[in-house]
Amino acid sequence: MKILLKKDFDSLGKRGEIVTVKEGYARNFLFPKGIAVPATPGNMKAFEQEQKLMLRREQKAKQEAEKLAKELEKISVTAVVSVGEEDRVFGSVTSQTIADLLAEKGYSIDKRKILLDEPIKALGVYDIPVKLHPEVEVKIRVWVVKE
Repeated sequence: MKILLKKDFDSLGKRGEIVTVKEGYARNFLFPKGIAVPATPGNMKAFEQEQKLMLRREQKAKQEAEKLAKELEKISVTAVVSVGEEDRVFGSVTSQTIADLLAEKGYSIDKRKILLDEPIKALGVYDIPVKLHPEVEVKIRVWVVKE
């Protein structure tokens, strides 16, 4: 039986491919789980329409991310931290802290998109990468200063 894969499936292939499987496997496993549909002309046409819609959505998301990246390149945020002797920072500046500082400036960025290898534990100026989209990355300048 020929089927059209709606999702990537390791043992069969990638999304959009037409593969041949046994009828029972398709009917009892692949169809109920939404992994595949029968490879009929109607399903093929519907899949192509869905692909075009997804492509348009992806392009729009990339354009919005690029626009946001241009705005974020121009700003810098300041994290005020308390310090002890010899300018040792109490605590650290994390991706959550940076996300909160950006939110104060009106930019809603998820902390998981802020690519901070490890928390900042020293005073200084840092360029922190932010991945807004799989193809769009921007660096934000973070100033860590003492109280």
